[in-house]
Amino acid sequence: MPFFRQLFRSLTFRVIAFSSVWAVLALIVIATVISTLFRQASERGFESLLSAHLFNLISAVNVADEGILTGLPNLSDLRFAQPQSGWYWTVEPVSSNLRGELSSPSMTGPVPGVSTSVVPFDDRFQRRYRALGLAGEELEVIESEFVLDDENRVARFRMMGNRTELESEIAAFERQLYTYLSVFGLGMIGINAVAIFLGLIPLGKVSRALARIREGSAQRLDGRFPTEIAPLASETNALIESNKRIIERSRTQVGNLAHSLKTPLAVIQNEGRALDDAKGKLIAEQASLMRDQVEHYLQRARMAAQRESVVFRTPVAETLQRLVRVTRKLSPDKELKLILPEEELIFSGEREDLEEIVGNLLENAMKWAAGKARISVETGADDAEGERFRLTVEDDGPGIPDDKAREAVKRGRRLDESKPGTGLGLSIVADLVSEYGGALSLSRSDLGGLKVDLILQRVDA
Repeated sequence: MPFFRQLFRSLTFRVIAFSSVWAVLALIVIATVISTLFRQASERGFESLLSAHLFNLISAVNVADEGILTGLPNLSDLRFAQPQSGWYWTVEPVSSNLRGELSSPSMTGPVPGVSTSVVPFDDRFQRRYRALGLAGEELEVIESEFVLDDENRVARFRMMGNRTELESEIAAFERQLYTYLSVFGLGMIGINAVAIFLGLIPLGKVSRALARIREGSAQRLDGRFPTEIAPLASETNALIESNKRIIERSRTQVGNLAHSLKTPLAVIQNEGRALDDAKGKLIAEQASLMRDQVEHYLQRARMAAQRESVVFRTPVAETLQRLVRVTRKLSPDKELKLILPEEELIFSGEREDLEEIVGNLLENAMKWAAGKARISVETGADDAEGERFRLTVEDDGPGIPDDKAREAVKRGRRLDESKPGTGLGLSIVADLVSEYGGALSLSRSDLGGLKVDLILQRVDA
């Protein structure tokens, strides 16, 4: 299902599918119209030929003095001389003062007619119907009654044509028509597909150019683009320049703020230590807490500026493996297990931010773990759109009660004062994850301690 969902979201697929469906429908309509017109023309020609033969037959038959039908009709069609060809004619007496019967050499047996009560004669003393021929073929029959002389001797003339032969010719034409139109349709669809692919090549160039910008190998969209895409490239370059100015201005302000606060906080902290009493200790601790909180908000300001800029790409496996190696060296007495998926995952964010998130979680897990911790990455239920992945950090420590989970992510909030720390770790993680549009949840791990689940954005590798 994800494959078909991705396929239907493709602009190329939509355009090709729409043009192909339209081409198929158009060819079906064209084939139907041509086939119908050919059938109508063929049937008109067939009926005209039968009528002409009938009039020739009538003009070639006479009545002898004894009241006997005579004549040698020559209809210039060899099919009337071939036995059971499906082309026949007969002349039969209708009035009592007329005798004899004439028929074509092709007619080796009787062909039953249809009663006049079923198919009556029209005002021109003609009627048309279909009958079964001598060889099982379908016949088109035209009958006409005609007065042959002054003594009102009336004869019935029947002209029969092979309609099965006509249907075979129409069917052969339709097969050729459908074959030619099918070949033409496939060629047209192929040409349309090639034209669409060629027409969308510039969009691929734009996509690759944006990928180079994300990777940091390019600073703007460069190249020659078609008239329809050139404004998009121009506006994108303008947006990139605007974001660069925003980032530079934000970083400048962050740096200025950091330098302006660094010295006063250091002076306050040193003065507090110099007092060497409970009040001085309190001042030093509060100054240190202020410094940590300033760093926390500076981090959020930097993240806010970056969220408005281009998308960063950070390999997840490489980053986690490096952090796990460092953590294992810092806590050799505890077991830390890393579980990674086979596919390559790319975090949609800056490397330093992913390191900040995972580093805080690993530090917290190893600080509280009794003997082992685990970090795992997976895709699954939360990856329905192919744009997210799950990162989980667990330990076998005391964990956090469900009713205290919300308090744990508040800045500066420490649920246990027996361990060193500022209480900003989970708060920083929560803010960073939120800035990247992700989600954080705390629960009980099957190892016995805390389980931190993160849902983070990913990009295509």
